[in-house]
Amino acid sequence: MRSVGDRANRRRFGNAAFWGLLAVSFLFGSQLGDVANGILVLALTALGAWGMGLGSPKTTSVEQREASARTQGNAIFTPALLIPAVAIAGTLTLGKITIHGAPVADPKQVTLIALALGIVVALIVALLRFRPPALATVDEGRRLCDAIGWAIILPQLLASLGAVFAISGVGSAVGRIATTWLPLGHPLAAVVAYCIGMALFTMVMGNAFAAFPVMTAAIGVPLIVHKFGGDPAIMGAVGMLAGYCGTLCTPMAANYNIVPAALLELPDRNGVIRVQIPTAIPLLLCNIVLMYILVYRF
Repeated sequence: MRSVGDRANRRRFGNAAFWGLLAVSFLFGSQLGDVANGILVLALTALGAWGMGLGSPKTTSVEQREASARTQGNAIFTPALLIPAVAIAGTLTLGKITIHGAPVADPKQVTLIALALGIVVALIVALLRFRPPALATVDEGRRLCDAIGWAIILPQLLASLGAVFAISGVGSAVGRIATTWLPLGHPLAAVVAYCIGMALFTMVMGNAFAAFPVMTAAIGVPLIVHKFGGDPAIMGAVGMLAGYCGTLCTPMAANYNIVPAALLELPDRNGVIRVQIPTAIPLLLCNIVLMYILVYRF
């Protein structure tokens, strides 16, 4: 609705349609059915290909933001730090709290619920602490979404692609190749193959969510969990971290690596990736060591 009213954006109706359809998918996707959801995704793709404009919401000037930063000092980071703090605390406690024998949060969704709770708490604290205009959160959210554009939904699309790959048997095929050509008879070898495979497949797919079902079906579950008795929760958590190391190294992760370069108008579109590679490689090695130490011990 705010996009429709933004007359400074020549493609405001395209923006409104894109964000509106995305909202419909989140709100009513479970009731729409597969065909309707498929048409909705095709419509989103067409709108993204047609091009989206950059909105002009009301916001503060650079000078105003600098003055506010000087006035607030480090307190300006409080809302951002509250989100992970509340998420961690909620993850560790919400699943154990019951009322008349019923848990206050679904144990299977406790992390997601804690994260959402952290966002709400951080928003309330920010509104009380900084007292912005009533619609500032809406306008700033729209400004950020318009700046990123269609790439903001790449994680969902790539995660869906990973699920399609898993259902079509790609994971089993990769597993057969890995067990045939790689010496995976030792628990360490299975961990190394899984973590490196997560990173490499993430570089191809552009997202660790897409690589996860494939590599977990290929190596994680049959070898680390079933053959060597590893803990599936630890394997999944550290495996995703290994996949994120691949995210740092690929232009396929456009919303992380290419969009920021475009927004910052960097002369080298791959500049973000070049800076991240020296971090990604040792981080991947750390994840391999971390998984090997933990996954077979608990």
